[in-house]
Amino acid sequence: MLYYTYMLRCADGTFYTGYTTDTVRRIATHNSGKGAKYTASRRPVELVWQKAFTDKHEAMHWEARIKKWPRSKKARLLSPTGRQLELAMDQTDNKAHT
Repeated sequence: MLYYTYMLRCADGTFYTGYTTDTVRRIATHNSGKGAKYTASRRPVELVWQKAFTDKHEAMHWEARIKKWPRSKKARLLSPTGRQLELAMDQTDNKAHT
């Protein structure tokens, strides 16, 4: 089973980060108003980033880390250089687990 950490752009321009096993279903839930309280009043939302994991705890870890980031760092993840930020995070995580 795969787990996804995802980021949504809300109608007011803010970002929301979460994790799920089914991004299509989860985004539909957010857009129906039955998702998180944060997104209910900021619809519609659109998926702007996601990363797949085989480990649920790793997906939850990325979600928690990204939620603590300032908006500028979240925007950087979405930029053309965002892949470099992901790789740096992966390297940091790998060092922590060795």
